[in-house]
Amino acid sequence: MKTKNQIQPVSPRDTVEVHLPDGRVLSGPRGATAGDFLLADPGSGPALVVAAIVNGDLHELTFPIKMDAKLTPVTMADADGARVYRRSLTFLLETAFASLFPQAALIIDHSSSSGGYYCHVNGRAPLDQSELQKLEAGMHSLVEADQPFVRRETPVAEAIAFFEKENYPDKVLLLRHRRKPYVTLYSIGEHMDYHHGYMVPSTGYLKWFALIPANGGFTLRFPRRRAPALIALLEDYPKLLATFRQYGEWLERLGIDYVGALNEAIEGGRSREVILVSEALHEQRIVDIARQIAEKRGETRIVLISGPSSSGKTTFARRLAVQLLALGFSPFALELDSYFVDREETPLDNNGQYNFEALEALNLDMLGDHLARLISGETVTLPHYDFKAGKQVTGETVQLTPDQIIILEGIHGLNPRLLPKPLAGRAFRIYGAALTQLNLDRHNRVSTADTRLIRRIVRDARERGYSAQQTISRWESVRRGEENYIFPYQENADAMFNSALVYELSALQPLAEPLLRQVPHGTPEYIEAKRLLAFLEWFLPVEADLIPDNSILREFIGGSILKEFKIWKA
Repeated sequence: MKTKNQIQPVSPRDTVEVHLPDGRVLSGPRGATAGDFLLADPGSGPALVVAAIVNGDLHELTFPIKMDAKLTPVTMADADGARVYRRSLTFLLETAFASLFPQAALIIDHSSSSGGYYCHVNGRAPLDQSELQKLEAGMHSLVEADQPFVRRETPVAEAIAFFEKENYPDKVLLLRHRRKPYVTLYSIGEHMDYHHGYMVPSTGYLKWFALIPANGGFTLRFPRRRAPALIALLEDYPKLLATFRQYGEWLERLGIDYVGALNEAIEGGRSREVILVSEALHEQRIVDIARQIAEKRGETRIVLISGPSSSGKTTFARRLAVQLLALGFSPFALELDSYFVDREETPLDNNGQYNFEALEALNLDMLGDHLARLISGETVTLPHYDFKAGKQVTGETVQLTPDQIIILEGIHGLNPRLLPKPLAGRAFRIYGAALTQLNLDRHNRVSTADTRLIRRIVRDARERGYSAQQTISRWESVRRGEENYIFPYQENADAMFNSALVYELSALQPLAEPLLRQVPHGTPEYIEAKRLLAFLEWFLPVEADLIPDNSILREFIGGSILKEFKIWKA
């Protein structure tokens, strides 16, 4: 009763308290922004703070704090912070470009592995060196002026009218299928556009960037998360760029250059056509790779397949095997996982945990010896790895015929240290990845990592019983492994296979959305789930029944005719 008597109505305080992750508490005026509080905090760390998590939700630094709250800084070293910085930098580039080249169109195309976005222009010749320098100088001028990013929610009809007037047909088509009645537009000075996601408060935040000529366009360079104030050296990636360009040509054949055009095709009853042509282009590329291998008959005895998680490598390998059979070859699958060293010999990572992704986690001497003997026609007893016991055990005994090709799939397939030199010359290396190029519009790119994560969420729920929260929680570790062990070697490939399908996010959307909505609020994974849900809202669904049963996508949504494919036998 005593406690009850102490509770009484009071007038709201003029101040609010924010609780920081380390337990400290800051007090400030009610309505002060998240940025005001975090700028007053000397303990935010060396990386630039670009956003904030307020009571479990991601917000811009301009978000007003109107009641006591838990506040966590988001920096450029965080995944969400890196996205905020890069998105804002893209808008800065677009604004400077529009003022200097008003009759041309800027296209933000795809990412580069060393930290950057490849860009090109339509409506005029490529920018020469002096024009590129002028554009970069214009961006720096905007940074020095520290102009605010002005945000406003606009009715969709009004936004469509604006983009029709400004001649942005890609954005008009995108917004015609907007589920919500409004869209958030941003402006720097008089230049206004739509960008999917949050921004920094002002141009003065965008201190680190560079524009570098590249392959008829240029690359917008920005810092990587591990070094948020450093622009790394730009690596050359001609094979990857050629693969992106090939996919762009595929999209042109389909008449689908952005998501709005895809939605128009679906709404217009063209789903079957889009799916069939997309799948035919995949099959065409697999046949082409099989023929490249066949042209080296007698020389090539090992096919190495590598690529990041959820790229559809298993289905690709099996479809490739079918094509090799049609060309008179007999493929034999060798599991790289069978060559794991015993658990106690596995190297440790920086946290003292077993690092199964390190190359040293494999018994390379045994692998090399077995491959050489198999190619020579000797009888070899293969190992099998008992994951429960953490030890190698005896596997099957095999002997290959002279026409058999060994297919070896694993993350280290492109690492030059995987095979000894005599065997390296007998190998054909393939890099498989979902290199998405169907962007929302000319300024809003679709991340290849997001496509793969959505694939994995759907597959993990169906095959492994994992929740979306569990899959998202593991994704950061998966990405670190890719950056360490896969991406540095992608240009070593003899051929690249782009497993992206123009329609796939429309097929994955109705399966992924219910899973993402189950991620609990207040968890770290909720912010990522919310972001992916907002992204998937842009896609109209397609019927899964239309998808062929040998599609790469069937590896994730189920129903693959290749799941029990067992023809690879000695």
